[in-house]
Amino acid sequence: MNKVQLKKFKTLLTEKRDEIVKKAKQTLEEDMALDANDLPDEMDLASSEYLQSFTFRLRGREKAFLEKIQKALAKIDEGNFGVCEEC
Repeated sequence: MNKVQLKKFKTLLTEKRDEIVKKAKQTLEEDMALDANDLPDEMDLASSEYLQSFTFRLRGREKAFLEKIQKALAKIDEGNFGVCEEC
């Protein structure tokens, strides 16, 4: 890969990483708070707990994706991005 292509990939990966980190911070600041007093009945509470659980599962998947992004960025810095690991 040439330097222009590597810079393009690094920019894309960095932007995606920053987006994932921003969403994770938002989840910690906003979505972690589940106040039972704000919900009028058990159905609303159960629904909110389900949505919160779903959000956490999504963030778990994003964590795995973030690890792959970090690995790709490290490969770019090392100069072996785009090279088959098995060859």
